[in-house]
Amino acid sequence: MKEHKGSLIASGLRFAVITARFNESFTRELVTGAIEGLERLGARENDIEIFWVPGSFEVPHTARAAAESGHFDAVIGLGMLIRGATAHFDLVASEAARGLASVGQDTGVPTIFGIVTAETLEQAQERCGGKMGNRGWDAALAAVEMVNLGKAFGVSKALDRRGRSGKQGKSDSSRQHREPSSAK
Repeated sequence: MKEHKGSLIASGLRFAVITARFNESFTRELVTGAIEGLERLGARENDIEIFWVPGSFEVPHTARAAAESGHFDAVIGLGMLIRGATAHFDLVASEAARGLASVGQDTGVPTIFGIVTAETLEQAQERCGGKMGNRGWDAALAAVEMVNLGKAFGVSKALDRRGRSGKQGKSDSSRQHREPSSAK
């Protein structure tokens, strides 16, 4: 029997982190966790790009653009949804999950669902570095593992489109982190 597992080595890989600004006090913590996780596994700061979108509903749209660009080995979608009194929470959570799953299935680029769905503010805090850990960190580890597991089936599509063999390449200095404006 042959068993395959993805390693947790991020060196030479590129990541897009698509993050919702809505509930930004929480999502910034998720981004911090994701970056710390990726860097701990060997990713360089130059190989991580952060794209801020208005809310979790918009994450899949930008995730698809990142995945289809051929510049990234994995896409990580981050957001924070906290249940309110209306059905809005359920609609956004469902569409964000469906949309991110579709991106990964359609493009072949590992696309990770790191959008936290919480019933209360306390649950939200616990999942952004509290007693339940940091779901951004967890999403980063899943992204690295999935990229490396994909190598069992051949070179990843993103690596192939960039003409790289998985070895650390030159960074593209024209890439920048896209931060949210200070206006809310």
